Amino acid sequence: MDLGFHLAYLNFDSGAEQLGPTLARTARDAEAAGIKRLTVMDHFWQIHAYGPPELNMLEAYTFLGFLAANTKTALLHTMVTGVVYREPGLLAKAVSTLDVLSGGRAGLGIGAAWNEEESRGLGIPFPPIAERFERLEEAIQIALQMWSESDAPYDGTHYQLGRTLSVPATVSQPRPYLIIGGVGERKTLRMVAKYADASNWFASADFPHLIDVLKGHCDAVGRDYATIEKTAQNRIDETTTRDSLLRELERLRGFDIRATYFSSPLSDPARVVDLLGSVAAEVAEW
Repeated sequence: MDLGFHLAYLNFDSGAEQLGPTLARTARDAEAAGIKRLTVMDHFWQIHAYGPPELNMLEAYTFLGFLAANTKTALLHTMVTGVVYREPGLLAKAVSTLDVLSGGRAGLGIGAAWNEEESRGLGIPFPPIAERFERLEEAIQIALQMWSESDAPYDGTHYQLGRTLSVPATVSQPRPYLIIGGVGERKTLRMVAKYADASNWFASADFPHLIDVLKGHCDAVGRDYATIEKTAQNRIDETTTRDSLLRELERLRGFDIRATYFSSPLSDPARVVDLLGSVAAEVAEW
């Protein structure tokens, strides 16, 4: 099982003026400790799960580029980009740029978006949920086409691209890692079965039920369920110990979770790195 550090909380003891040095050190230390994945939120304001919107938040793809420059092996992606935040052609180009410059370590994490408050706040269109799901599927199709050998036009309901050219080609083969966030049974998991390398679920999810639903969608589209990586989002707080962390990872292992991404509200990210690093070698063998 891979461990990931999801850098969602950025109000560190070192202060906002030291975010760059603190995050650079954290990324290097996490990689050295055996943490295989580094992810960031794609939000413009902090979300309520971690505090008020006035807390620190960084633009996601600038942040990922910074992490790429300070790491050598970690997989890098958002958890996850809201489809309405960027035009799909620009989004696919941003991920391919990250992939080339990182030596093939970029992924695209994407979902239908949910945070209307920040979207309205910054003047970003936030259409009804049915349209957001339509846009999500079109955006995935556009990204996959741009990462292929085709530069043909794309003519969708919501997006029209005259030429899906993206040069240089991605280093990742056959393309960057694609993970879809969310547990919607009718639409999200169907898109996972149809397009994605991985699905991300909260650690508190009803795994047996979601597995059954995803298997049903795989059967319907002719996809081998075993080719889809199941991942989980979890949290470390002041009460987390090495033993409790191992127990939780063992539980997730029982559902064939192949990667677990941990966020934390702790103001010292080194504590998270130390804790994850204390179990990384052991769980890597699972």
